[in-house]
Amino acid sequence: MAFDGITTKVICDEIQNICGSRIDKVFQPNKNEIVLGLYLDGKNYALSICIDSQNYRINLTTHQKSNPQVAPNFCMLLRKHLIGLKLKNVVTSNLERVVILEIEGFDEFEDVVSKKLIIELMGKHGNIILLDESNIIIDSLRHIKNNSDNENILIDRINNINNSNTRNILPHVKYNFPTINKINFLDVKDFNDFKNKLVSSSVLASLNDTSISLSNISKLISDTYNGISKIFVENIINILNITSIDDNNLEKIYNYLLDIIQNSPTSKLQFNNVELKKNNKVKKDYFLSMTDDEQSLFSLNFFIDDFYYDKESSEGFKSYQSTVLKLILNDLKKYNTRLSNMDLKLEECTHMEKYKLYGELITANLYKIENKNLEVVTLENYYDNNNLITIPLDKKYLPSINAKRFFKKYSKLKNTLEIVTKQKEETIQELNYLESIVYELEAATSTDDVAQIFDEISENVLFKTTIDKTNKKSSKIKKSKLTKNKDVTFNPIKYTFDGYTILVGRNNKENDYLTLKYANKSDLWFHTKDIHGSHVILKTQEKNITDEILYKCASLAVEHSKGKNSSNVPVDYCPVKYVKKPNGAKPGMVIYTNNKTIYVKS
Repeated sequence: MAFDGITTKVICDEIQNICGSRIDKVFQPNKNEIVLGLYLDGKNYALSICIDSQNYRINLTTHQKSNPQVAPNFCMLLRKHLIGLKLKNVVTSNLERVVILEIEGFDEFEDVVSKKLIIELMGKHGNIILLDESNIIIDSLRHIKNNSDNENILIDRINNINNSNTRNILPHVKYNFPTINKINFLDVKDFNDFKNKLVSSSVLASLNDTSISLSNISKLISDTYNGISKIFVENIINILNITSIDDNNLEKIYNYLLDIIQNSPTSKLQFNNVELKKNNKVKKDYFLSMTDDEQSLFSLNFFIDDFYYDKESSEGFKSYQSTVLKLILNDLKKYNTRLSNMDLKLEECTHMEKYKLYGELITANLYKIENKNLEVVTLENYYDNNNLITIPLDKKYLPSINAKRFFKKYSKLKNTLEIVTKQKEETIQELNYLESIVYELEAATSTDDVAQIFDEISENVLFKTTIDKTNKKSSKIKKSKLTKNKDVTFNPIKYTFDGYTILVGRNNKENDYLTLKYANKSDLWFHTKDIHGSHVILKTQEKNITDEILYKCASLAVEHSKGKNSSNVPVDYCPVKYVKKPNGAKPGMVIYTNNKTIYVKS
């Protein structure tokens, strides 16, 4: 969705309802966001100001975010200058995405002090700037030094680009508002003036279609008038069911825009075909005892808050998942390469008996072989009915030395076979473990799930070197009431079926705890046969287990495995008492006996 000038105006109109509130807290959760804690009439509010290039916005928020243990410098400066002062006014002008928070209060000498917090919501040029009463910059979240490249500035002006780098945003410098070459919609007198400005716009001349049409109307209005996004105009066209552009339909668009801007009718705002509903998600424990009428005062704020919180949560999850997955895949690639090299060595070891034979035949027939450097020698093979065999020799050495070299090569390959065979088994185990981690990551549905997987691999020596270079992402994961050990995070997926409880582990460490610690010996354990997946535990509760419940558990084991899209998947099951974990085994890896198999058909 586009956070344009119209949205900014409506958001700020709602924030006006808490003017007079006192600033009692200032936080900076990340490098792009400032949160002001406000207090008014016994209620606490949180005003989020974000200048991220993709998710820039200002809105009241109900979602708490973790803060760094040591507050950044700009956050400390805001605390020094703003805490204890009151929000006097929220100002926007000309539908610009520039918001001015006018703040007023008393200093330690009981003198009136006035400050302004300027919020520039301009994508990658966004900024948060603190001014004194003379509009002198005290400090800003981002320092910008004047760009002296006149050629670039000229190009930006020709293309109607508002380049904030043409201004100095530095402490002790007078603040200048950003300028733009677009027309102020608020200065339009009537529909005829609105249309004439579109017709005479230089934007229209630059389009392939130089007449006002349905295909170019959104871009034309957005590029001609400030504060109106292309997406916003497209949604107006959809709302009004406009299929062609004539004077009548163009006037409908103009009147709709004018109505929204003049009256701020929140119920009419639509973004990306998602209609703003009256009952937005609100945390009533945060907005203390707020009535429905009071909540409606901030309906767009709540909508924006939930929309961007979900968006950022989704983006953060995907980014975190991708980062950890890349880490795993890099190691997986290394181990696959190692396995290929081992296979080549083992292939070479298949010829070791040949070298032993060469050495024995040469040693046994030294008296027949000329004592000089030869390229080949033909001897009778007494292991093969004295059939002749041609043995290649290294011409640099005598036959006797060649025999010693053949024995040495045989001995080396024999040792290699023993060592590499053991290493291959270990490598295959590591690969199986890595593939199980890949499955867990692909099945993860939240940042907490990924964080638990990262915690697991960070304890593994396989990833020690790589993880030391990676910032470990912490997460606060709520522990289930089922936890027996408070030091273990345990929150399995829980199903109920015909009065039975079925638990499914979400990662390797949880699988181990679920099967080896939490489950009773009489409970039943399920797992897909030779396929990576979750451990499934059926709490038997000393009841008679029917075939239906067994098949249900087996189906859940398939559903939570890499074989969920396959047909006729075998699932092994047995009592938990027959499931053991070998010493030194990787998390999630177990062995079992006395099992039976169920085939689950898709």
